[in-house]
Amino acid sequence: MVSTTSQLLKNELPVDEGSLLLNGDVKTGLVLVDVVNGFCTVGAGNLAPRQPDEQISSMVDESVKLAKAFSEKQWPVFAFLDSHHPDIPEPPYPPHCIIGTPESELVPALQWLENDNATLRRKDCIDGFLGSIEKDGSNVFVDWFKNNDIKVLLVVGICTDICVLDFVCSALSARNRRILAPLEDVIVYSRGCATFDLPVHVASAIKDALVHPQ
Repeated sequence: MVSTTSQLLKNELPVDEGSLLLNGDVKTGLVLVDVVNGFCTVGAGNLAPRQPDEQISSMVDESVKLAKAFSEKQWPVFAFLDSHHPDIPEPPYPPHCIIGTPESELVPALQWLENDNATLRRKDCIDGFLGSIEKDGSNVFVDWFKNNDIKVLLVVGICTDICVLDFVCSALSARNRRILAPLEDVIVYSRGCATFDLPVHVASAIKDALVHPQ
């Protein structure tokens, strides 16, 4: 199934599969997208897995491995944390990752990042690039990127088809507009990504929920 899906994507979209060697020769920054309880921890919220989910568990494991490797080498790490105010809905999704609750916190295996040399950004929208804009027009992510003189972004997280996709598209557009110079490439690590499973019978019991089979 995976190979068939991959082949279909390569036939229809500009998807280029390859490998990446992290040896320090090219300044690489790691971006973790929403590896928080509200999307990854069983029973943690409306968009969290209802039962242990192999795809999500694997994503968390790979994200933790990469974060530790980058931390040990003192390479730059940026983590987005989905965090919403209860009075500001995000249709078509039900309330999720409410700020101030455990839902909006990093999964336990990554909570050490809060005391590490990583940059954490709470975002209240799907696209982390837009969610990094401050009231004065500055952008926390762009500042982190420029301060670290990054040439390659390595992206992992959840959800592959929503927040990861939107951030990557914005980063590529910003690169093409020379906003993210000297960025050369944005690489999505497939084993370090996952999406959520909200089948019909579950979505129908949640107000305003959008069906989303994994």
